[in-house]
Amino acid sequence: MTNYEINSDTLAILPISNYKSKVIEKEREYEINMTPMQIIENSCKYFGSSYQGRFFGTKSMIGITHKSPIIIEETKEIIFFPTNSPRLYECTWISLKNVNKHLKKQDKSLIEFNTGYLLELDISYGSLDNQILRASRLESILRKRKVTF
Repeated sequence: MTNYEINSDTLAILPISNYKSKVIEKEREYEINMTPMQIIENSCKYFGSSYQGRFFGTKSMIGITHKSPIIIEETKEIIFFPTNSPRLYECTWISLKNVNKHLKKQDKSLIEFNTGYLLELDISYGSLDNQILRASRLESILRKRKVTF
């Protein structure tokens, strides 16, 4: 597969090799001939914005400028957050809406998605917890703004 748009069923996007990603959805997995960042950028465009536009939107809403969560699509509240700097190859992107809970596993972290799917990440629990909190703040502000219009 050479193209992919993030949707409500997308759980995570992981890098697997040069210019290849593994996309995990609720019921299936895909290998895509794009980097995770390219999938994020394409999905932002598909839903009518650019990654830069979404990045600056996050900055204005919650003041975050590094490892920023991104609103991919606002009406369905599809928000993804990076596990590392998006500039790094090893950056995985996670869907906030589909996270059920996150756990500490030695010096790594474990995400349990709403489907029961478990994803082990090579980042500290504190770092993952911080990313989830940031994305949740963004989601909260987005919801409040939607109610007032």
